[in-house]
Amino acid sequence: MEAWATVACGPNSPCPNAIPVLAAIRSAFQSAMNWLYTVVFVSSCIAAASSTTIAEIQGIAFQSPLLGQTVHNVTGLVTAKASNGFYLAGERVKDLRVSNGLSVFTTSATVLNQIVVGDIISLSGKVAEFRSSTAPNDLFLTEITSPGNITVLSSNNTITPVVLGKDRKPPTQHLTPLDAGPDGFLSVPNNVTRIESLNPTLQPDKYGLDFWESLEGQLVLVRKPVALGFPNRFGEFWAHGDWKVTGKNSRGGLTLTFGPGDIPDSNPEAIFIGAPLDKTKNPSTALGTGLSHITGVVTFQFGFYYILPLTAPTVISTPKGTVQPTRLTSKSKDSCVITFGDYNVENMAPVSAHLPTIADHITTYLRTPDIMFVQEIQDNSGPINDGTVDGNLTLTNLVNSIAQKSNVKYSFIEIAPVDGQDGGVPGGNIRQAYLYRPEKLSLVPGAPAGGSLDKVEVVIPPTRQPILNFNPGRIDPTNGAWNASRKPLVANWQTTKGHKLFTINVHLASKGGSSSTQGDARPPVNSPLEARTNQIALVASFAQSILAADKKANILLAGDFNEFLQARSIYKPLTDVLTDIDEAAGIPEVERYSYVFDQNSEQLDHAFISKAIKKRKVEFEHIHINNWAPTLAGRISDHDPSVGQIRLC
Repeated sequence: MEAWATVACGPNSPCPNAIPVLAAIRSAFQSAMNWLYTVVFVSSCIAAASSTTIAEIQGIAFQSPLLGQTVHNVTGLVTAKASNGFYLAGERVKDLRVSNGLSVFTTSATVLNQIVVGDIISLSGKVAEFRSSTAPNDLFLTEITSPGNITVLSSNNTITPVVLGKDRKPPTQHLTPLDAGPDGFLSVPNNVTRIESLNPTLQPDKYGLDFWESLEGQLVLVRKPVALGFPNRFGEFWAHGDWKVTGKNSRGGLTLTFGPGDIPDSNPEAIFIGAPLDKTKNPSTALGTGLSHITGVVTFQFGFYYILPLTAPTVISTPKGTVQPTRLTSKSKDSCVITFGDYNVENMAPVSAHLPTIADHITTYLRTPDIMFVQEIQDNSGPINDGTVDGNLTLTNLVNSIAQKSNVKYSFIEIAPVDGQDGGVPGGNIRQAYLYRPEKLSLVPGAPAGGSLDKVEVVIPPTRQPILNFNPGRIDPTNGAWNASRKPLVANWQTTKGHKLFTINVHLASKGGSSSTQGDARPPVNSPLEARTNQIALVASFAQSILAADKKANILLAGDFNEFLQARSIYKPLTDVLTDIDEAAGIPEVERYSYVFDQNSEQLDHAFISKAIKKRKVEFEHIHINNWAPTLAGRISDHDPSVGQIRLC
């Protein structure tokens, strides 16, 4: 009788259900057995009360309220298995802050072989929050470790995933309320606080990190996923599904834009699609690739929230349309109109395999502009660290390759850096350079070319028209702001009719050392923030010195800034002086991108113009020859080039 009563009032049957049966027992055994019934009933209810639900383990915050505790009789449906554990789904609760999914960590073959997807099981184990010791900026993953006392209660149960876009809809602007500041997740200063230290209550209807955390461990369905870029080396890719998104561009990507309240939109509705749990391989993706539905579990790893598919999706559509050449062409007979191009050619050495293709891009897609701003030209020995600094051979090979594909023979200028002082690939000594059409432009005579350490300054001669003391020259090259970074290359040009133009070619400090946008530090670490801030201030100050000498001066600034314009606090000294050419040319905000990284189509390459140029007709285009490539192998540079046309008179 004791064993039967324990089953009737055990962990899988609430105590109140046992009352009618026990009433019959009471009548049979009458008052003589009342004491025994009482003992069994109370002891059974105590056993039932010791069970723990998955919802209780997950709680309403980022970390479990039961962290470190051993829990018993945790019951759930096995929704997925991996090589390092499995996932459970408990009863759904009305509180959307609470996930009913849970990761169970184990590498025990005995345990993994004991269970099958579709089983309802009960187990015991210890509640833990996992974060790799090598990834201190990761968010914690709530899990059960050392599972034991596993009992299979039933098998072949139906598994119903949460349908994203229907059952749950991700927010579309903010990642977390901890990204305080006018520039949202790009606000300054960075790393003011940590999510896991505060462990805030989730607000999944407002914030992206909270939303994905509220689904941690759950099985979800992504309908009609669209890839947001190329896969990484593990075959993982970013995507959005059939739900509301913001910043969607014509290719199907999500562009980094401003959202409501004039706050940068971080596109939290995107999700990383990881390696399939059944060891199948994800297909090759590109920006805008359409895929079959994805069913998988939500987890956190490697700095981001992921969905781990049960099996790999298939490609069902590819983006339509190919990259078209620019419609802007050099007007060789009109000295007033200048066409320019801007291109980070990604570590180009004299014998780089991609050099002829870059030459073809400049010829075919950019249509040989009057002047090219190029970045990442390596020295004559390429990445060999032998003390070589001159890059004239690299540039000669590039202009010769262009000449073979067109009737244009560019001239070029550069200033070789001090060996090992400008960052980039060790030994490569990358630098900016100009290619220019000598039949259209020439350097203003009268000033010598500057050396790697010579500081360029504005000079006002008796003619009252400002010139440079070095032409070309570099902006304040010994300033500490440029440590291990490229110094801006400045030049003063004139057309055949004497119209003047100042150009500044920049390649600011890279984002190396930045943290994940979905990591613990809030706002995310934007490295090296101080260096880029100081660099932009120096460039702005130099541009201002030209305008102080001639407020009608023509100034064109372009290059790889390694920073988003949405980080307004960093750009303010510059935007107070010059105007973003995308804005002046009326480029739609969602089409302003030159780079695709993680979930965002984003803009690192910019062009700015002075007020005199802005007043005249300005045209500009982004040529997505690389980021619209059908495969990663077809991408020649990680940056897209741009073409613009300005008027000097």
